[in-house]
Amino acid sequence: MKTLPVISDFQIFVKPVGALCNLHCSYCYYIEKQEMKGLREQRRMPDDVLEMYIRQHIDATREQLAFFSWHGGEPLLAGIDFYRKALALQQKYAPTGKTIINGIQTNGTLINEQWCSFLAEADFEVGISLDGPEHLHNTFRLTQDGGETFKRVLRGFDLLVMHGIDPEMLCVVNAVNVKYPLEVYRFFRHLGVPYITFIPLVEPANTDTKVSDRSVNPEDFGRFLCAIFDEWLEKDIGRVKVQIFEEALRTAFKQEHTLCIFKPECGRVPVIEQNGDFYSCDHFVNPQFRLGNIGDTTLEHLLESDAQKTFGRAKSVTLPQYCRNCEVLDMCHGECPKNRFIAAPNGEPGLNYLCAGYKMFFKHCRPFVDAVAMALYR
Repeated sequence: MKTLPVISDFQIFVKPVGALCNLHCSYCYYIEKQEMKGLREQRRMPDDVLEMYIRQHIDATREQLAFFSWHGGEPLLAGIDFYRKALALQQKYAPTGKTIINGIQTNGTLINEQWCSFLAEADFEVGISLDGPEHLHNTFRLTQDGGETFKRVLRGFDLLVMHGIDPEMLCVVNAVNVKYPLEVYRFFRHLGVPYITFIPLVEPANTDTKVSDRSVNPEDFGRFLCAIFDEWLEKDIGRVKVQIFEEALRTAFKQEHTLCIFKPECGRVPVIEQNGDFYSCDHFVNPQFRLGNIGDTTLEHLLESDAQKTFGRAKSVTLPQYCRNCEVLDMCHGECPKNRFIAAPNGEPGLNYLCAGYKMFFKHCRPFVDAVAMALYR
């Protein structure tokens, strides 16, 4: 989901039903989390935890705008009444002049008229997960019994649009759809999607390639981005926003990255699980990175704790020298630490698995970014 401007320097991924989901996407890294001790006992966030979280989130937000990111699993499983309660609590605790925005990321299969009416009335930002046209989306995004989901997702998307909501699109780029960059992009453009995020699938595995067969190949991912960038530049600039293109262009404007994976340090996008547990990051929901519970320690203290700051700084501290010398370091900063498990050409550990793809793309778009910078500062 896109990061909004002029909001707090943190973004919480709050999971009202934890990893619970009505689907069983084969690449989902949440599936194994459903049975984690401390989480399996509480299937939905209790009212007292919800109230604590909302109050603490607002208290920790120093800016005028507070952004709530509802995630899962599948967050719609919490039910409309849960979010009505959340909205009421936001109004209860928001001081005069504070603006509240809610965003929700859904697989789209549970969207119906009732949900659309509620989300439109409450002015939610809505993100939908869709991996491209039907033959590509249905490869990995399946129901619990292995059924296809494309038609249900598209119906949910169409209903949202009919109710005046322009959903953002989150597309997981995997070993299959990466081969069809323009088909994927043109499909989204045909739908009229205004904002697209491409998430590369990287599943570590004990194999010669170090990743699963579903994982995207780095060079293929680079070619995927380059092909879409060229078409976007020719036909859609100013009309369609592609998150990674927006992030690359921030360097032309001398702006900091808004997306955590491209920042020099991370740690400002933690997770609150349904029982109030605080984890350092969405990709590190395991006992080592459970820093506490908001029932015992406030969200603000957890965000500013030494442990969380150490977690965030580790991204830059462990960055290989190979990356520090890279010509596109300002665009990438080593990307997400979860993907830094291969060796650099000089044998140095900790290189990002996707390095070759990112370097290909960022070098490809650099002339355009430099031209924008020159036009701005000449």
